[in-house]
Amino acid sequence: MRAAASFLAVLVVAFSAVTADAQRRGTLETPQPQAQQQQQQQPPPQQLTAQTILKWINAYREKPEPEKVPQAVKAMSGLGLFKELEQAGVYQGFIAGVIAANPEIAEKLIAEMFPLPPEDQVVIVRAIAYSGLKGWKELLQKFVERMPTKKVLIEHHLYGKGATFETLELKGSPAHIDIMWGHYFGSGNYKGIDRIVGVLPWSKDRNDVEKLTLGSMAKWTLATNLQTDPKLLAYAKRKLETVPKDAAKELREVITAAETYETGAIRKQAVAAVEELRRKGPEYARNVSWWGQAGQTALAFGCIVASALGAPQVGIPCVIGGALSNVALKYGVPQE
Repeated sequence: MRAAASFLAVLVVAFSAVTADAQRRGTLETPQPQAQQQQQQQPPPQQLTAQTILKWINAYREKPEPEKVPQAVKAMSGLGLFKELEQAGVYQGFIAGVIAANPEIAEKLIAEMFPLPPEDQVVIVRAIAYSGLKGWKELLQKFVERMPTKKVLIEHHLYGKGATFETLELKGSPAHIDIMWGHYFGSGNYKGIDRIVGVLPWSKDRNDVEKLTLGSMAKWTLATNLQTDPKLLAYAKRKLETVPKDAAKELREVITAAETYETGAIRKQAVAAVEELRRKGPEYARNVSWWGQAGQTALAFGCIVASALGAPQVGIPCVIGGALSNVALKYGVPQE
């Protein structure tokens, strides 16, 4: 999920190399003990933030490094990125995608993610369930003892109606679209993209506010990522031949916007649609709880809401694929 001028805040574990300048100085200065030289050559560690983590996730599929993911998960936890689960969709999806792409070492990777605070272990449970990995139930059962406070949640997924990657209802929350993007970033698999393409027709719905929200988010995130991901663009073009006509029409528009670098037009369409729906009457315009939910669940759509409400300059990084903002929530609630 690439950064865009508008849509929702989210491991780069940056790894250092000695700079050319440092190497040059090393050849000119008086020889020093080896241990001291090594100490001086170590650059200061780069500070991890939600933004650097998101950049790392975004680039991960081009150079997968699964052995570094457990460390990254702990960094996410340390930064508090799992505290609000509705804001952690891209992270849950990313971990799920990494598990799916590495079945032979999945158990080892998960084991190395521990210890985690009990409240953050929900992400691990869901990541395993959302991985789409064959035998995910057996894998989850192996970690029951490591997560005793999550026994009920684990049993809900194993024996109840807990969602899996295939059954996760996209209409349930914009965060679920974030999960689809995260899964793609972690695995390079297009299963999540197929599901996003499937809801593109919702962007034209003028009667269901949830569908309009999710369809607009799906359309904009897809267009922005197609613009910077040639492989994904090629895949989207192939999908034109197999998707239903209504989805193909919207997908064709997304592809054109990406290839002509006019993704801003899609954003404007989404803003106009939201504003039109908002004007339809008290049920939409005065539903403060729903507009607040829009701000809490997806910064991507929160940015659209802000623009529709006449506050386009909200001073927040509208990032594709997750990372919510209280500022988006603030501007996402219409004034009485």
